[in-house]
Amino acid sequence: MGIKEIEGLVKVKDLDESIIIDLRYASKNNFTGRKVYPLDVCVLRKQTAEKLVSANKKFKERGYVIKIWDAYRPIYVQQIFWDIVKDNRFIANPKNGGSRHNRGTAVDITLVDNKGNELTMPSQFDDFSTNAYRCNPDVSKEVSGNVKLLTEVMEANGFIALDEEWWHFDDCDYKRYPIIDVRLEEFS
Repeated sequence: MGIKEIEGLVKVKDLDESIIIDLRYASKNNFTGRKVYPLDVCVLRKQTAEKLVSANKKFKERGYVIKIWDAYRPIYVQQIFWDIVKDNRFIANPKNGGSRHNRGTAVDITLVDNKGNELTMPSQFDDFSTNAYRCNPDVSKEVSGNVKLLTEVMEANGFIALDEEWWHFDDCDYKRYPIIDVRLEEFS
């Protein structure tokens, strides 16, 4: 049986079972304090997912695995986020072109070690402050090294890092893909 693909989107787990999925917006454990995604399904553009699988292979060689907090995001969810945080450093206005998440070409991730522990990073996920900046000077050497590892491997596998959010990576080919509005329920 083949991989289910809808408008170019595929389930990440169909390509790599080892990637950990913790979609924060499919639970109340996020900055909105409520469940925004109707179900816990993680999808990306197939080409972006393939790059992520390649990056995960490199991380696994070093004893780590990718944990995904967010991937493809429907437009209606982008509007919910914009209504809460009207700051384009952290949330893209859906009326001004939206987010690369809305193209299925962006992913929010961290790394987990072989004992299941998340590596220490500059801030928590969705910290809308300068603490989340990739080049935050107020972090330990360990944290700086963790961010450097995450960034270097992701960039070597075709992603672009976002300076304001250490966890955010865009597929370098994101401009090739339009914004789409696929309901996550279509993958159930």
